[in-house]
Amino acid sequence: MSSRRQTSPLTRRAILFGGCAALAGCGFAPVYGTGGQAAALRNATVVETEDTVEGYRIRQHLEDRLGIAAAARFRLSITVDVTRRAVAVASDNNTTRQRLEGTASYRLINDAGQVVTHGTVSTFTAYSTTGSTVATAAAEEDAQDRLMIALGDLIVTRLIAAAPQ
Repeated sequence: MSSRRQTSPLTRRAILFGGCAALAGCGFAPVYGTGGQAAALRNATVVETEDTVEGYRIRQHLEDRLGIAAAARFRLSITVDVTRRAVAVASDNNTTRQRLEGTASYRLINDAGQVVTHGTVSTFTAYSTTGSTVATAAAEEDAQDRLMIALGDLIVTRLIAAAPQ
């Protein structure tokens, strides 16, 4: 027999309330909430990328996350580099899996022309090449899209951490 101890709903509420009180006492504030760290960037950042498929995809994702600036206070300049590597090769020397490795360098510049923050983020994704030609092309396109979303999310995380109050 198990001697598992049951907690009453009152005890659970007390623990939850205590946890919330501790968070409030430590100065916790939601990043996307009113007056949060991300508020300075939301609808105030113009995203500039290269005229490539990767540039278009990462710009679209960043505009979804940061909003489209009506009156830009910041300019976010991004350069993307993607390399492909065969990561699985069959005994007949055919590649069965490709890995896309992406690096994005970014620079956030305020309206006075000063660099607020800059950096480089990297990640990877992969796709299978064992299907038909059409399936492989679709898998590659999906992998490119996932890679740009992942790089964009890494950039947004860093921007929020460095955002001016």
